[in-house]
Amino acid sequence: MPVMSEEAIYASARMAAGYAFNRPAVHPRIVERIRGDRRIERPFTRALDIGCGAGLSAAALEPLAAIVVGLEPERGMLAHRRAVAPRASFVAARAEQLPFAAASFDLVTAAGALNYVDLEAFLPELARVLTSRGLMVIYDFSAGRRLEGDGALDAWYAEFERRYPPKPGYDMDVRAIGFERAGLRLEALEPFTVSVPMTAAQYVAYAMSESGVELALARGGREADIEAWCTATLSSVLDERPRDVLFDAYVAYVTHGTTTSR
Repeated sequence: MPVMSEEAIYASARMAAGYAFNRPAVHPRIVERIRGDRRIERPFTRALDIGCGAGLSAAALEPLAAIVVGLEPERGMLAHRRAVAPRASFVAARAEQLPFAAASFDLVTAAGALNYVDLEAFLPELARVLTSRGLMVIYDFSAGRRLEGDGALDAWYAEFERRYPPKPGYDMDVRAIGFERAGLRLEALEPFTVSVPMTAAQYVAYAMSESGVELALARGGREADIEAWCTATLSSVLDERPRDVLFDAYVAYVTHGTTTSR
């Protein structure tokens, strides 16, 4: 059976709800770290969030900018945008053809979104809509599969991915992107770890929102069976008491090539 396309995965109403309500609160923690960076001159006037999905990453930007716009190519993913990010505006469009005037944004972000973008087409568009002293922040984070000093969750997640493998080809090295061809410069890339307390029930809901589950359902799997397996096997790792789940993250800062560091 052919692998389900990215468009089909994110066209799912089930995935839209899962991303809106069942993903762990990693975005606010990363944005809080970004707020403390020396490159940030607050407040930004207008922020654009590329590939905002259900809107969680756009909602996290509200402390940074007076106006936040989320851009998402898959219209169905925006079904719960008002519940997720009531202050933000949203546009259904592709990053390769940004429907905005030149120099419209002094902050552009992308959280795990550039993996799906035609970078050769996107980077000139980014340079066009970013103000001369504007900043792009790229960040991403791994699956939450680690507990401090305890390998049980990592072992569980390895079996989960073996049963329900995600769509391949997601990995991307930001340092290999040709920013300079669009007159941009990668100023810094910083790795770090994010900790989010989660109970067993919260973790099962999170696992059920992963793309591998959606692919398994497309192949004829039953959602109730997958959830039952997750609940039963995770019970020896997590319970109703929150434990800190670790996410490996990075943040990268990009400016116009002629701009000095902030």
